[in-house]
Amino acid sequence: MTARMPPVWKRRANQLKMAIYSGYFAYKDPRVPWYAKFLPLCIIGYFFSPIDRFLDSVPVIGYLDHLVLVPLGVALAFKKMIPPAVLADCRSKARIAIDPKNSSNWVPGSIFIFIWFFLASATLVFTAWVLKDWNVALQWWVGWFTQTTGFQRIG
Repeated sequence: MTARMPPVWKRRANQLKMAIYSGYFAYKDPRVPWYAKFLPLCIIGYFFSPIDRFLDSVPVIGYLDHLVLVPLGVALAFKKMIPPAVLADCRSKARIAIDPKNSSNWVPGSIFIFIWFFLASATLVFTAWVLKDWNVALQWWVGWFTQTTGFQRIG
């Protein structure tokens, strides 16, 4: 049985994805002032700081800082510090980057493939360590790698 995501959640997830991409493009844009780039870094730093961990132990204040300070800082950075024309350009770039028809968005798939190859290689190396025979493990790995990727062995 496959559960479907409610349309409201899907729309919110797309809005969040759009905001993250827009923030990334705004951070890279030279027309954005330095203090508008510095404020989100301070917010992220506060979110992971020991001060925030201490405030999280206080019942009401720990929730209030996450519900008030963090969204207020992000809204201030996006709506007040970034010029509207630059933000509109960054949102249009984000719309293009998120578009599923855009074939240049290859990074998530390549990261997945890299992680898969890394885990498979680590499994083979661990197996060799358990078996205490590196030559056999390397032969397994070279054979598997050449079959999977299509590379040919030299020599």
